[in-house]
Amino acid sequence: MRIEHVALYVNDLETAKRFFVTYLDGRANDGYHNRNTNFRSYFIEFDDGARLEIMTKPELVDSEKPLNRTGYAHIAFSVGSKARVDELTARLKASNFKVVSGPRTTGDGYCESCIVAIEENQIEITV
Repeated sequence: MRIEHVALYVNDLETAKRFFVTYLDGRANDGYHNRNTNFRSYFIEFDDGARLEIMTKPELVDSEKPLNRTGYAHIAFSVGSKARVDELTARLKASNFKVVSGPRTTGDGYCESCIVAIEENQIEITV
């Protein structure tokens, strides 16, 4: 068994798509639009076949997203090396995304950094 995809509701679908394509090398499909409900979505596919569905629809409730909460914590993207973690973190910081930790090596040897992006959702970058 495998996870087929992860889905994320957003207010600004086009900005979210640009983020995942520009910074994380995702490839977006042409999108879907249900004209009856005004639901819109894109599937973003990554090199290893993992897929992320980003979606929007009218009247979403945009709740506060503190970092220490139950539920969704982050989506982690492996970039292949510590040097790439450092490089992408610096690039995201230079693009005014908030780095909330790292780059660092955790006590259990995990190399990572975490940023807040896409409407206050956390993205982890790891080896």
